[in-house]
Amino acid sequence: MVNLIKNEWIKIFKRVGTFVMVGILALLVIGMGGLYKYSETQSEPTQQADWKQETESIIAENKKNLEETGQQNSNLNSFYQREIAINEYRLKENIPPETETHLWTFVKESVSIFGFAGVFIIIIASGIVSSEFSTGTIKLLLIRPIRRSKILLSKYLTVLLFGLFLLVFIFVISAIVGLVLFGMPTNDVSHLAYTNGKVIEQSIVTHLIGEYFISSIDIIMLTTLAFMISTIFRNSSLAIGITLFLLFTGNTIVTLLASRFDWTKYLLFANTYLGVYFDGVPPVEGMTIGFSITMLVIYFVLFHALAFTVFKRRDVAA
Repeated sequence: MVNLIKNEWIKIFKRVGTFVMVGILALLVIGMGGLYKYSETQSEPTQQADWKQETESIIAENKKNLEETGQQNSNLNSFYQREIAINEYRLKENIPPETETHLWTFVKESVSIFGFAGVFIIIIASGIVSSEFSTGTIKLLLIRPIRRSKILLSKYLTVLLFGLFLLVFIFVISAIVGLVLFGMPTNDVSHLAYTNGKVIEQSIVTHLIGEYFISSIDIIMLTTLAFMISTIFRNSSLAIGITLFLLFTGNTIVTLLASRFDWTKYLLFANTYLGVYFDGVPPVEGMTIGFSITMLVIYFVLFHALAFTVFKRRDVAA
């Protein structure tokens, strides 16, 4: 298995396009850092207002909104409760809101580049199997005394490793750019998460690592979908087209349907962002992290069951 993965890894990095992908991600992070720095230098320094008074006003406004509209919408109810609890915790523990841009805030903002990384990972996943059929090299793999399932698994694991490489690369390059342009925070920085009705103070580094991992779940699921489509239909264009469409519209579709239909919670994209259970509001009332994980496992197993079944039974000569 290790040799198969190593062989697939070499194939990926023999392509000029792979280095172009990595270069684009680096340029995006550097460009975003430059824009942030330019915006910071152009804006006039603002006097720090009484943050406690402002926070008290925000709490009062949120409580008013909770009474007026929160009772009519479960998601708004949970949102306002979360905002009130976090702001009350700030007042109690004397934790002012984050206002300065520093290393860790920039690393957090760099999560927005995950969409581009997702596109590149999907492209690799869509072509890693179908390209073998289109070039005829799949026959050279299958004549070897190795089970088909092992060959397919090695390709999928290679795609996951490549995705992990890109995400770690974004984290590292954004940390370097953030440190160079903005420096370390002047005060101790923590993240306030709202979980099970309680506010929890977390290390910012731990939170960011978790944020990067959670934000990658939808990419992993879409990558698996693209891998399945590519394996079944031997068509990379079809796999890329469908998965990219879902990548950019899936969350919007869920948002539109969630307020009207309870069955929306069974859709893939209603469950891909687990961060709502730690720092937000689930799209449909009654959803739990256990339910979302179960749905993700079901989709994951289904995608692989279809891919491996078809691949093992396919007549390569055809």
